[in-house]
Amino acid sequence: MPWTGTARAEHNCDHGRYPSDSTDGEWVIVEPFLPSAKPGGRPRTTCIRPVYDAIRYIAASGCQWRMLPKDFPPG
Repeated sequence: MPWTGTARAEHNCDHGRYPSDSTDGEWVIVEPFLPSAKPGGRPRTTCIRPVYDAIRYIAASGCQWRMLPKDFPPG
């Protein structure tokens, strides 16, 4: 596939804090597959999207969870 202007815009990774962050289009596809908050117990205090982005960051960089930058959710 040649890199056309359309292809470059579609695969551009300059959209978030890190190149591994998910785009809005990717998030729309992935979100239904992630577990929702369970009824009862403590309410969820952490948004799932930053957790998903942290997992993608680990997969892309190979770093350990405790070595994530501080702007990701706590472990």
